[in-house]
Amino acid sequence: MSKNDNPSKMTYEASGVSIERGNQAVDWIKPLAQSTRRPEVVADVGGFAGAFRLGGEDLLAGADGVGSKLLLAKELGRFDTIGIDLVAMNVNDVLAAGGEPLFFLDYVALGYLDPARVRDLVAGVAAGCREAGAALLGGETAEMPDLYPEGDFDLSGFAVGVRRFRPMQPPQAGDVVLGLASSGFHANGFQLARRVVKMSGHRLDDRPSVLGGRTLGEVLLTPTRIYVAAIKDLWSQVGVKAMAHITGGGLPDNLPRTLNGLGALLEASQWPKPPEMDLIQSWGEIEDSEMAHAFNLGIGFTVTLSPSEVERCQSILSRHQIDSYPIGVVRQQPGVEIR
Repeated sequence: MSKNDNPSKMTYEASGVSIERGNQAVDWIKPLAQSTRRPEVVADVGGFAGAFRLGGEDLLAGADGVGSKLLLAKELGRFDTIGIDLVAMNVNDVLAAGGEPLFFLDYVALGYLDPARVRDLVAGVAAGCREAGAALLGGETAEMPDLYPEGDFDLSGFAVGVRRFRPMQPPQAGDVVLGLASSGFHANGFQLARRVVKMSGHRLDDRPSVLGGRTLGEVLLTPTRIYVAAIKDLWSQVGVKAMAHITGGGLPDNLPRTLNGLGALLEASQWPKPPEMDLIQSWGEIEDSEMAHAFNLGIGFTVTLSPSEVERCQSILSRHQIDSYPIGVVRQQPGVEIR
């Protein structure tokens, strides 16, 4: 019996989400996107952001949503922070491609258009845009009662930025992978996390002692951290060689996208895992490897740089109240190993 055949051990796949199918869909989409290519396109589908050269500058664009974290917001009856997650998921991708976010568009779809709920949702979007320094240019609100039951809704967002940073050197073996602390689960893995909470008999209003008096729901709903201001400071002061936004697929799938065919050896003991992730892992009896692919493990963004730059980089990040950890090193062997 393989580890995923044990019904007591929960997996992302068993909860209904397949990263493998998602990757296959992207592979099928790539040639379709290629068929629309214009001469100004300078980055293929699959990076953190698309790139389009216009007037001598590269515009970087991304699109994303919030996933089933929306259901958590609905269950808790709190809608004024989920828009921050929406902005963060988009602008952090643009940032990882070296872009400064310029503007944002949102799409809100509902079964019943409750003006107060739309106001709260967009208030979160506006708060995220202010933090990211991006203008909220507009968007679309769609009322579709035949598609969404009353009370259900969905959010999507689209960010456009301009490239402000290109690494002077590519990553090389021996470089340090510096992990920037996440604010929690961010907006990935909630299908699995919610399933674990439900099947283990816990409630969102539970207050496990490890959460310092906060309810489980409050902790899970914590908005995704926006790294824009801190990373922009690094660009002008530190020799950054690569950056990754740690989203779906976790460190094993996102970090290699930035290493030009190299890999990394990460030491799990070098950074603290958020206690809420320990709870979910324990309650769901989730394997370490499954956790690494489903969740960010407490690292929301990575910066790769020479060992001599680490101390200065951490000092700059600390001024932005972002904890950071040298979590591993780049090596010749492709792929990411966490031990």
